[in-house]
Amino acid sequence: MKKVLFIVNKFAGTGYQPQLEGRIIETCEQHDVECTIEFTRDRGHATELAREAAPKGFEWVIAVGGDGTLNEVAQGLINTPMPMGIIPRGSGNGLGRHLGISVKTPVAIQQLFQSRVLGMDTFMVNGKLSLNVSGIGFDGHIANLFGGRTKRGLAGYVSLTVQEFLKAREFDAELTVNGKTFHRHAFIIALANSSQYGNNARVAPAASVHDGLLHVNIMKKVPGYRMDFVYGLFAGQLEKSSFCEILEAPEIILKTKVPVAYHVDGEPCGEHDQFDIKIMPGALQILAPEKAFHKL
Repeated sequence: MKKVLFIVNKFAGTGYQPQLEGRIIETCEQHDVECTIEFTRDRGHATELAREAAPKGFEWVIAVGGDGTLNEVAQGLINTPMPMGIIPRGSGNGLGRHLGISVKTPVAIQQLFQSRVLGMDTFMVNGKLSLNVSGIGFDGHIANLFGGRTKRGLAGYVSLTVQEFLKAREFDAELTVNGKTFHRHAFIIALANSSQYGNNARVAPAASVHDGLLHVNIMKKVPGYRMDFVYGLFAGQLEKSSFCEILEAPEIILKTKVPVAYHVDGEPCGEHDQFDIKIMPGALQILAPEKAFHKL
């Protein structure tokens, strides 16, 4: 009988639903799987639980939460043969959506047992692990502010973004990409392993999680009236926008004249003026739905 560990963040997204445990247990019984459910107690606990999984005989580790929870679990599994599964329960669920995992919890649980293992790329930003999309600039500023709020969810995120947008400014950056150094004025520099932030906002439409490359989207500040940009973001057409410059590289060195806010997988990281970014090809074994495999 396969042993599977579910690591659950009760505080991810819009909150915990008690029926989640029952759905996990019921579905595992249907597939003749022995499951253990652990709830995270504080920051770093998910990493600790994931690291202990293999010695305790577990064959899969499933992260139940948002992209921050996924990141913590992955820190305990990186560069090991242990497969990690995802049940998206966050505000945006960017990585899960990219992998074709349903945001409907009962469906996502069933998809675990209709999945294949993929050697997924990850990357490092100043020594911090990132699985999905990290960012420097305005999105980092919003992450720092949003991270301090007790009330989460998409509505709160959008409201905060609108409030801060008008007063935010571009910053000067020096980038070294593929051996070439150049300068840009940017509002956001998105570092994308997958295609989207979350909620189907595709910041790097062509990104793949196993091509050995990061997709770097250097974005200018977009006038508020340019709704075509918003359409392009959700339609997966940002590569056509005059406000974006998308590059591909396995490694980037980025410097700014003044410290700039940044985030890693949506988690606030404060400010810095130098960023060392490097891809780690195939470093995480991830469970991806069979039906979506050819798109990844």
